[in-house]
Amino acid sequence: MLKNGMRPAHPGAILGNMLKGFEEEAGQAYTITGIAEGLGVSRRTLSLIINQKARISPEMAIKLSEAFNTSADLWMNLQKKYDLWIAEKKVDRDAVKHFIKATPPNLQSA
Repeated sequence: MLKNGMRPAHPGAILGNMLKGFEEEAGQAYTITGIAEGLGVSRRTLSLIINQKARISPEMAIKLSEAFNTSADLWMNLQKKYDLWIAEKKVDRDAVKHFIKATPPNLQSA
């Protein structure tokens, strides 16, 4: 279970904020169409990600890492944290049958 109850940011929200920051720094407007072309994806795909309607795939993570000088792991970890948070809200852990009993912490071997 995730440690705090706050919803992690969707990677698309982070990407959208990055693009706004680049626009302010460079004084140049970037279009979704232009960024999508540079990434080799459709405008629709990029728009869905930025609007938090689609996930970051491993391939997209690699493209974003190249385009924005980040790491693919950064994008995949952001997506993983977001997905796990959503899943924690959906799954009823009490309804899951346990096949292995938990070992008390003081009995676990080092």
